[in-house]
Amino acid sequence: MNQILHSKILGEGQPLCILHGFLGMSDNWKTLGNNYAQEGYQVHLIDQRNHGKSFHSDDFNYDILADDLKNYLDHHNIKSTLLIGHSMGGKTAMQFACNHPSRVQKLIVADIAPKFYPPHHDTILNGLNAISSENLTSRKEADQKLEKHISDFGTRQFLLKNLYWAEKGKLGFRFNLKVLSTKMEEIGENVSNLDVFEGLTLFLRGDKSEYIMPNDLPQIKLHFPNAIVETIDNAGHWLHAENPKQFFSKSNNFLNQE
Repeated sequence: MNQILHSKILGEGQPLCILHGFLGMSDNWKTLGNNYAQEGYQVHLIDQRNHGKSFHSDDFNYDILADDLKNYLDHHNIKSTLLIGHSMGGKTAMQFACNHPSRVQKLIVADIAPKFYPPHHDTILNGLNAISSENLTSRKEADQKLEKHISDFGTRQFLLKNLYWAEKGKLGFRFNLKVLSTKMEEIGENVSNLDVFEGLTLFLRGDKSEYIMPNDLPQIKLHFPNAIVETIDNAGHWLHAENPKQFFSKSNNFLNQE
């Protein structure tokens, strides 16, 4: 029996599935999700495995994450969907579109290319692992302890959204830190050389981010021949949070195009 990913479903209409990034969760997309729902989409904000309220598992790579999405769509009787994925979620979305092209009407990939990324989350994971063994009793205390390892306030706030009351008087993280800490190679993995999705695809990159560079365009076109790349102004890697207005405008225009 396949385990089904946890989700929050907003609105009615054409299905639109959204996949969050590494150490994120569906709640990160709540505001934008409501905006899409108001445009007449049935928005599925999905927690990927080992994240948010979805199940934990030792198995973790993009083919498995793509299978999770397929099982989710089957469970909800969704024949095909519009699909948005950010960062790690963008890799899952790309893999799913290549594996199951008939089930993706349009694809939006936010600030990630189909290439391999060397592991680069060490500081964050080391900080989280350092404080996860401690008895955290308040968000403020967790922030103070995390600050010793991660100086950037925005990054800490993003991570601390994952805190919940694991038991009375004790906070824990929703993501599966133990497994994710060992899967850095898998998270950086490239889309396989033979994989192609010929459907309409939009890559959105942050103008301050280095995740999608001009020399990535040939590889993008190799896998996604009908892709266009657009830039979100005044935004880094968390472009949907840093400039949500422009992100919504560009993504919604693309979704509405015939």
